Amino acid sequence: MKKHFFSLFPVLIMTTLSLISCGSEKDTKTYVFAVEATWPPMEFVDDSGEMVGFDIDMIDAIAQKAGFEYELRNTGWDGIFAGLANGSYDGIISAVTITDERKAAMDFSQAYLNAGQILLVPAAYDGPATLESFSDKVLGAQQGTTGDFVIEDAGIERRGYDEIGLAVEDLVNGNLDGVVVDSITAADFVVMNPAYDGTLKVIGEPFTTEEFGIAVKKGNSQLLELVNQGLAAVLEDGTHEEIVETWLR
Repeated sequence: MKKHFFSLFPVLIMTTLSLISCGSEKDTKTYVFAVEATWPPMEFVDDSGEMVGFDIDMIDAIAQKAGFEYELRNTGWDGIFAGLANGSYDGIISAVTITDERKAAMDFSQAYLNAGQILLVPAAYDGPATLESFSDKVLGAQQGTTGDFVIEDAGIERRGYDEIGLAVEDLVNGNLDGVVVDSITAADFVVMNPAYDGTLKVIGEPFTTEEFGIAVKKGNSQLLELVNQGLAAVLEDGTHEEIVETWLR
């Protein structure tokens, strides 16, 4: 996944959560989760200096459901996994893709988001929300990316661009029927970019797989159990869908 970096000062947020009854005594430990807050809409620092975004709302909801206290620590990406290994913090929630290589070095929660390729279309589009429904149309993508390959594999006419912003501009100008891009980049255009407010929308579900999980230090079964407990509740009661609608649609 590509990240958009910008300068910021370290931010440390302490959030104290009220315990929701879960049939056991409250865990008095405060867990520290690292976040690299430079990737809107997943995690970023707003104008008031607060960390906000999809992941921030997710860990807050998970902690409330599971009944534990936590801190968020803004951490540079280059050292984020080393910090987990050496115990600088207990977990990472920062759009971390679950891979076999990473699973060998750390433990992961159940996946909480599929950030795979998805369709970005004009806001006025009211047709089917599947890739196959664009078989007789023209789709754009950044050259050499997964989205580019997906369009080619589907046998759909495609136009390649040096960078995804050029494809989006062509979409807005009516030269494309849609753009295929990872769901986080799509949301960045739809939710975070005022220039496209009301002109674009994301449709359907991702048609490739790139799952994000919450990483914890290898062997920390206590925290992993708490995170998965809270995550299961968030997925079941509709909270996850609300967070998706807020930040990704």
